[in-house]
Amino acid sequence: MSLRADPVVVAWVSRYVLPYESKVRASLARARVPQPDIDDLLQEAYCRLCGLRAVDHIENPESYLFRTVANVLNAQIRRQRIVRIDFVSAMDLLVYADERPSPEEETSYRRYLAQVREAMAALPERCRRILEMRKIEGLSQREIARRIDVSESIVENDGAKGLRLIAKALRERHGEDAPEIRWRKQARD
Repeated sequence: MSLRADPVVVAWVSRYVLPYESKVRASLARARVPQPDIDDLLQEAYCRLCGLRAVDHIENPESYLFRTVANVLNAQIRRQRIVRIDFVSAMDLLVYADERPSPEEETSYRRYLAQVREAMAALPERCRRILEMRKIEGLSQREIARRIDVSESIVENDGAKGLRLIAKALRERHGEDAPEIRWRKQARD
């Protein structure tokens, strides 16, 4: 029986997974895995990925690729009688490599944080101060109300208003591609 890869899955792998191949190769190279072995590991990983029936459950293609390569490597280690030291060190690198943001992601998040700060600075004074005390200083609504001499319901309403205004400013700037909006959608799904 011959299994054929779903063209939708293959297109998804090409679009969302292939861009991370260089990061996987770099991690394996740092562990001193020989180039032919890197090629074999990636080829097997791509075969596994393209053999999936669906990909809609995969939220983070980069992590999924790293995990798949780690699983392939682990399977090879289990089959070998003598475990190569470069494979063991590669396992350690693969486990942590996908947890660190790329330099591009760090730059993007810093830029986004600057935009959040800019939107926060544009808030009405009381909204801004309430959000700072609540989100940055970690104070309770009751403590904030006591400090600025207002009711807790005002603290709650002004805090919510401030968050809505920040989200609106980010939506105006980024549309539906704003990171905060994407994160909310992922959390709901």
